[in-house]
Amino acid sequence: MGRLIKRASVDRLLVDRGHERSEFEGGDWDPGFRVTQAGRRAVHVFWDGPGEADQLEAITAELRAEGLHVVPTQQDRGGRRRLEVTRP
Repeated sequence: MGRLIKRASVDRLLVDRGHERSEFEGGDWDPGFRVTQAGRRAVHVFWDGPGEADQLEAITAELRAEGLHVVPTQQDRGGRRRLEVTRP
């Protein structure tokens, strides 16, 4: 069973690696990443903006290098791509 993980710790790791957070302004999301809590043992990472697949791939490599378990997933019914991040 995975260990607890907090949204804030993944968010901080990505900011420390030079990624910018996405912000909702003017009725749309600015390019960047968003991290949401998906229960006590998982968080989801989304990329808003162009190059979604490439950005998620780069983030996957960085998170795995930090020892985190990352699985690319997609929301139900053909929704947004995201990364499910857990601690092994």
